[in-house]
Amino acid sequence: MTAKDRTHHNELDIQSLSESIYLEMYRRMVLIRKFEESVYDLYSRGIMPGLAHLYIGMEAVAVGVCMALDISDNITSTHRGHGHLLAKGGDPRRMFAELLGKESGYNRGKGGSMHIVDMNLGILGANGIVAGGLGIATGAGLSAKINREGRVSVAFFGDGALNEGLFYEVINMAALWSLPVVYVLENNQYGEYTSIKRSTAGTATARAEAMGIPTRKVDGNNVLDVYQAAYWGVARARAGEGPSFIECETYRWFGHHMGDQGDTYGYRTQEEIEYWRKLCPIKRHREYILQQKVASIETLEKIETEVQTEIEQAVEFAKAANYPHPSEVFQDVYA
Repeated sequence: MTAKDRTHHNELDIQSLSESIYLEMYRRMVLIRKFEESVYDLYSRGIMPGLAHLYIGMEAVAVGVCMALDISDNITSTHRGHGHLLAKGGDPRRMFAELLGKESGYNRGKGGSMHIVDMNLGILGANGIVAGGLGIATGAGLSAKINREGRVSVAFFGDGALNEGLFYEVINMAALWSLPVVYVLENNQYGEYTSIKRSTAGTATARAEAMGIPTRKVDGNNVLDVYQAAYWGVARARAGEGPSFIECETYRWFGHHMGDQGDTYGYRTQEEIEYWRKLCPIKRHREYILQQKVASIETLEKIETEVQTEIEQAVEFAKAANYPHPSEVFQDVYA
């Protein structure tokens, strides 16, 4: 959806969406799921060095938000960033190549999972520093306002970042200066191994409301709910009405990283994991499409097959790519 397709109102009628939007949401979520499953496979077989933080189970947040953006809009991501990058249009081939340390990767193999950037798509980078992307997104919002460019910035961050000082500094500035930024909290219930119930007092939305920032809390496993909230926040920002805060309640199916198998350290129960697996965002959107007769099951299966082929080809591309030459070791490195 482009800017000119939007009405002047901040609210969106989900029933008015076209078939192509429903199907594109489904395609992007399936793409993220299959990408992450392949990452897990590559890691398990010793092909991928280092760790990654899988986004499986949270696909609706990235897709629902990024579907409301234009290519020129900016996003900043987190250590769990693959989903955001793919939802914004990132190339799976270059992403896999980066994960395998190859020269055809986004950072020529030097950044790895947590530092992928694509300025052409408005992706200002994943970030291994908790809350690190918040300042970058807010700065991008400030530059957009000063230059009158009409760009909107989205900062994805987790519940662990909610307690970092940077969060309060940037939302204070965004509120004071009415910056075009949408802060998207991915509340997946845990900051690494600590439940949000043990780490965070009060409510997340109250913290933004204290700064005078409008908020919404949505079902982060329902892509349509997320899209509707994102549309609202993006429309406000583009109209010069300032920042918004959206809390998306969701859950990561796997552990904090791939060395954590979910309940390795005893911080989650199998019953809890199974409860959230039943709320699979892809399954729910698939059922909605079929119930509403938006498209046939054959159409959805065709999308799944095409995405599977795309992912398999991307993996082979990355495996066949060259490693960077040793002479590049100090290239693009700041001292």
